[in-house]
Amino acid sequence: MKRLIEEYKKKKIQIKKRLEDFKTNYKRSDKNIFAELCFCILTPQSKAVNCDRAIKELKKRNLLLEGSKRDIKNMLKGLVRFHNKKASYIVAARKRFQGKKGINIKESIGINDIFKTREWLVRNIKGLGYKEASHFLRNIGLGKNISILDTHILKNLKELGVIKKIPSSVSGKNYTQVIEERMRKFAGRIKIPLEELDLLLWSRETGFVFK
Repeated sequence: MKRLIEEYKKKKIQIKKRLEDFKTNYKRSDKNIFAELCFCILTPQSKAVNCDRAIKELKKRNLLLEGSKRDIKNMLKGLVRFHNKKASYIVAARKRFQGKKGINIKESIGINDIFKTREWLVRNIKGLGYKEASHFLRNIGLGKNISILDTHILKNLKELGVIKKIPSSVSGKNYTQVIEERMRKFAGRIKIPLEELDLLLWSRETGFVFK
């Protein structure tokens, strides 16, 4: 515990800056917010840096907004796992948010209640579970009081005694009412905001603060 708090002191400024960067994302265009959604669709069982690289390439070639499933699939191949299925998810998400004037995602998701917004994303966007929906909301600056329970976070929560074991899968009530709630209480106990603790634990495993 003491070591964790010392790490936080060293990375605190960097973590807070990263969270501020995320907040500016929501002020950007719907196209950029959609790109962030697609990034989170790509992340399951794939390296975040590779997913980020894939999104940049797709944007550069205008494939996120105009590309066919085949175009997107070919671009993803070799960078992310399950590239065929994830290409389908991206195309489906694009159709979901496509309006007369292009992508319209801000009005569609709404932000009055972040927990209801997350539930809507999980129910309506293929490829998003609670982890990915939370990841997306955090990356556009709406991640206060929610956590991204990936393998890095779960491993650290077990080591810190917050959970007894790493579950084989995390979804539904086990995500929102059990593990996330325990992490929220732990964050309050050590006086580190939940969204900052999330980035801190992730950086412990990867060696850097990313997204």
